[in-house]
Order: sequence, then structure tokens, then C-alpha cells
Amino acid sequence: MPTAREWDGQTYDRVSAPMEAMGLAVLERLPLNGDETVVDAGCGSGRVTAALLARLPRGRVIGVDGSASMIAAARERLGDRPGLELRVSDLLELDLGSEQADAILSTATLHWIADHAALFARLRATLRDGGLLVAQCGGAGNIAATHAAARAVGATEPFAPYFEGWAGPWRFAGPGETETLLRAAGFAQARCWLEERPVTPEAPFTYLREINLGAHLERLPPELREPFVAAVLELHPEPVTLDYVRLNIDAVA
Repeated sequence: MPTAREWDGQTYDRVSAPMEAMGLAVLERLPLNGDETVVDAGCGSGRVTAALLARLPRGRVIGVDGSASMIAAARERLGDRPGLELRVSDLLELDLGSEQADAILSTATLHWIADHAALFARLRATLRDGGLLVAQCGGAGNIAATHAAARAVGATEPFAPYFEGWAGPWRFAGPGETETLLRAAGFAQARCWLEERPVTPEAPFTYLREINLGAHLERLPPELREPFVAAVLELHPEPVTLDYVRLNIDAVA
């Protein structure tokens, strides 16, 4: 299994307001009474987790992220709140022991896991019967122009040797294939759809470096990372607008 990307949680937190806005819209789709146990799958730096906690005054939130830096940033943001547990864990290895969650919320995360069949099986095992999965991630066509620019730059010197044969760790799936995989994983109901959500970041260089191109930069030596981001950014017209396409998931276990 590929090693999970290690994010810079503090930098992500500073520039991730567009991710937060998308995530809060997803949270609005999750019906809650206030006493449930909910897993925030890919909680990042805790921006959306804070809003989820506010909706669960008698409940519990288990925030999970594969990046220790993200969990550290979430701890700094959220502190030691009642009803909150934060864990560093790969979602493919998520295990609540004898407990099962009432719901799973996930925003801007599931596209980083290539094996969606295994992922959905693990999420289904985490949920009680009748539990809810409400999620959004990158879908088919997500940031296509940015990835095309990155491929073009990555095919030139001095970057080309580092990207030979590399297709990236993400999976931007469509709604039909996702519904099929969710039902095969044991979900009784599944509805998925795509949504265009263009983003014009306030700090394009930092935003691309941390959010969109981080996986690319891990392949490069330190001295080539900022030149790579700059070259990709030059291929975007001003103002820089990123063509986000989000895959929405509503499923019942």
C-alpha cells in the first residue's frame, strides 16, 4: 500500500477556507438529533469538525486523518473538548472495535484513496445498520486544467525524470460507478451526483503548493518544488480559478 501523503497541517489550515465552505455544505445534508456518534473521516485541521461538534451537544465525534500533522493542527484548533476523539489512521484501516458509528461525514478526502471498493467496505463495517454516509470528494473532471498544466510542466526538464510513469495517487470517480461500489460494499441505499464548485484562491501559489500539487512535490527534490509550482501557475490565466468538480455521496448502511 502506498505511503499516505504527509500534509503540512498548519499551512493547510491557513489556506483551506474554500474546502471548509464546501465541507459545511455537506454537513448541512447530514440529519442529526445531537446525541449520535459520528466519524469525521479525513478531518484535516478540524475546521468542519468544529461545526460538527456544535451539532452534537450530547454526542461524540471521532475525527480521523492519515496525517499526523493534520491531527496536530486539529488538536490545536479544537482543544480538549468533551465528546471529541482525534485519531491518526488510514481510513482503509479504520476500526472502532466493538463500537459502530451512527454516521460518517467525509469532505475532500475519499479521492485520495484509490481502492474505493475496499474503502466503502471499511466504512460500511464502521456503521451500524441504518447508519448514514454523507460525503463529498473530488469527482470525475476535478481540477482537470490544473492537472493538465502539471502534466505539461512535468514532461519538461528538469522535472521529467521524476514523473516518468507516474499517474498520481488520486481517484476522481463518477456517480454511477460509485453507487455500484457502495451497494456492493453492503450499503442498502446510495445516491451520488457531481457538482461544479470553482474556487478562486486568495493565495494561489500557496494554495496550489499545499492542496493541489502536494503529491507532485513529494516526488521532487526540495530545490525543484517551488519552481514547479511557479511553472504550473504560469499556465493558469488570471485570476486563477480552479475547476473543482465534487462527487457527492448520500448512502444508508
